[in-house]
Amino acid sequence: MRIATWNVNSLKARLERVSGWLERVQPDVLLMQETKLSDADAPFRELERHGYQMAHHGEGRWNGVAIASRVGLTDVVMNFGEPLRAPRTSDVGDDEPLAEARMIAARCADVRVVSIYAPNGRALSSPFYLAKLEWFGRLLRWCRQACTPEDALAIGGDYNVAPADVDVWDATACHGGTHVSPEERQALKALLGWGLVDAYRRLHPEQHRFTWWDYRAGCFHKNQGMRIDHFFVSAPVAGRLVACEIDRTARKGKPTPSDHAPLVIDLDTPGHVFDAGWGGAEARR
Repeated sequence: MRIATWNVNSLKARLERVSGWLERVQPDVLLMQETKLSDADAPFRELERHGYQMAHHGEGRWNGVAIASRVGLTDVVMNFGEPLRAPRTSDVGDDEPLAEARMIAARCADVRVVSIYAPNGRALSSPFYLAKLEWFGRLLRWCRQACTPEDALAIGGDYNVAPADVDVWDATACHGGTHVSPEERQALKALLGWGLVDAYRRLHPEQHRFTWWDYRAGCFHKNQGMRIDHFFVSAPVAGRLVACEIDRTARKGKPTPSDHAPLVIDLDTPGHVFDAGWGGAEARR
């Protein structure tokens, strides 16, 4: 089974790209983040045209997560099984992540998959950063309450945290900001300590492989990015891993791509062959 995760940075704006990517890479399950759609506006028919059921948890212009599957989709859980909290303020931000559509889970075939979009955090010590840490704590509590490490579990998505210095293009330049702080990294370590494995690092020790690049200053072409999109998987899933790849090719070309690249894992047998496009990036290093 092939499972992928992708922060699409607006499913409406990237629908043509997502449709083409489904044909090119042929995942059995695709987790999406930052769909920026309400449930009523989600493109269920387009996904059905490609053979996928979709469950969507959205709120409109911001956030939004989804799961598309062609191997079954049952036992859907949104927002940790709780109603979204009513926002205390009317302004848009990520200081109230439990009032935002950031988590959806479902059973696809024999794996429970979870699509997450962690808050950005914005600036250290800000309310947004503190809310980010609170949200990771809520994710860990859900894992402890609703799952066990013996379950076949794959939590994929935009974690907005680079686990280690090798996961950023320049550790010196990045330190002092969000995505690399000790507290954020500790939140990831707590998830791993509960009983999960970083699927990409299990198979890829190399540096300079990223999932996100800023649109500005030619960062993508310079390969100045961060590895902030992950699959954290339980031991039963880790034992089935045969491949894991970041599809850098999906970050190229027109129409304007998402600033994130998809991350793909294969379980049991290799999936459809595709060119992930890392040759040129390695040459530029």
